[in-house]
Amino acid sequence: MPHDLHPVALREELIELGDLFRAYQQRPEPDLAQLAELHSRKAKAFTTWWEVTGETDLRLEAQRAEQAAAAALLQHQQRTGQSPVGDGEVTSRLLPGLTQWEHARTVLAHVAEHTPLPGPEARLMAVMLTLRSALTGTGNLVGQDVKGLPLTEPEELIGRLLDSGWLSIPGTADDLLASRPESPTPITIPSLMPDEDGKGPFDFGRKTRPKLSGWAQRVVGDKKLRKKKTGAAVRLLALALAIRTTTDGRLGPEGEGIDPAVLASWCAVDPGELESLVEQLIAADWLEEAAVTDGRLTGRLTERVLPLSCPLP
Repeated sequence: MPHDLHPVALREELIELGDLFRAYQQRPEPDLAQLAELHSRKAKAFTTWWEVTGETDLRLEAQRAEQAAAAALLQHQQRTGQSPVGDGEVTSRLLPGLTQWEHARTVLAHVAEHTPLPGPEARLMAVMLTLRSALTGTGNLVGQDVKGLPLTEPEELIGRLLDSGWLSIPGTADDLLASRPESPTPITIPSLMPDEDGKGPFDFGRKTRPKLSGWAQRVVGDKKLRKKKTGAAVRLLALALAIRTTTDGRLGPEGEGIDPAVLASWCAVDPGELESLVEQLIAADWLEEAAVTDGRLTGRLTERVLPLSCPLP
């Protein structure tokens, strides 16, 4: 930097930025919000410098600083559960950050491989019970937890889960459905219980489990999904799409869409039924711009449900 650079305010800004960048490099932990601000200030300073001198290299350096600021800000928003919505706006997500989003995907993948019974109702029930007892294989349930799900015959489904050995409760299905918050029913899922080394299928902490469970309940129990009286398969599709989006809600990695066969398999329905499920999500203001192109379901989550999404890395 020339010692006689003018205006003086620009020279002072560049000197201060140099000091701030050096100080940032000494931080024990990164602060991406601060880094984005530093790069933004650098971009403005180099743009002013370019306007004073007309040197192309300065303009290019300003552009690189702008890009670095945008990248640092996006990383900060992702790590704190936020993402851009519009100019100067961000959306805060129910599950904050990359780690919890990945835990949500892990739980749903586990359920896809270990649901003991066929059909979407059994799978939806397995999702909710798994999240209630994920770390120890045990948890508590009340009748309303089950009655709030779109199940045709909840008593019969609970009975089949008990007969399969996947679920264990003290008492009968009727007892579970009649239980209230002041006296919940203890449940056990043996396959989720830790082994002799204390390891189970999931590695998240005790504080994370209720957050994941609450997230799934918010998705499955969404007001408009309930108002439209959507079935278990539609609720499963809502979960599947919520964990397969970009930060701005476009479906699939980099918004390139999702294989419909993968979605149909997760929803435990025939591939031909998927179109109807998608239409129901559109009607419930969950999904927009949906289309099947080159064998991929494309589209985006609506702004209304974007806070429930868990963007892909």
